[in-house]
Amino acid sequence: MLEIRDLHVRYGGIQAVQGVSLSIARGSIVTLIGANGAGKSSIIRSIAGLNKTISGEIFFTRHDGEEPVSLRGLKPEDMVRKGISLSPEGRRILPHLSVEENLYLGAYSRKDKDEIAADLEWVYSLFPRLKERSWQKGGTLSGGEQQMLAVGRALMSRPDLLMLDEPSLGLAPLLVREIFEIIKRINAEGKTVLLVEQNAFAALSVAHYAYILEVGRVVLEGPGRELLENPKVKEAYLGG
Repeated sequence: MLEIRDLHVRYGGIQAVQGVSLSIARGSIVTLIGANGAGKSSIIRSIAGLNKTISGEIFFTRHDGEEPVSLRGLKPEDMVRKGISLSPEGRRILPHLSVEENLYLGAYSRKDKDEIAADLEWVYSLFPRLKERSWQKGGTLSGGEQQMLAVGRALMSRPDLLMLDEPSLGLAPLLVREIFEIIKRINAEGKTVLLVEQNAFAALSVAHYAYILEVGRVVLEGPGRELLENPKVKEAYLGG
């Protein structure tokens, strides 16, 4: 579905990503693991069209049987129309709008009103608390509820590839478990997921495939469950 070839990302004199190549199979959950500064968010932002100082290639195939198309040079709104949506780090909801207004903003590029309404009900089925608070201002929600709203908003564009940047950041352990159960359900209902996450144990537990990054390079890759048992991964990311 998505393939990155020899991606380099630079911010001024800083080389954030150095020759990364990876692929995401349709219907899978793929995770990028690494410490702060490893290049995880730079990769996901490059896919979303938010990084301009990049070299390398990013190819995307929305439907089986189609020829891959290059995403280089496309704007973020073009990515959304092609079927790629990002729930960003820090949630970035609009605090003065209601929950429902925030969700409808996720569907801004769509015109199919009946399908939008159906997707809204699907999001509410994933996150019942959002339905209970549909009238409430986004800024008055708890941190966990705001994260649910950010994910729900990304789903409202009806993406083929859903990208989640640090969805567990700042959440209590109980909410982290809830968010990851919802990620598995979203995947089971047909969405491909690219997950950037510092909580290595939670991410590797749900991922079909994982890439471990250090200082902008992929240093290890493999099925998530296998990497959970890898001694180097245990020592570096799972507390031994």
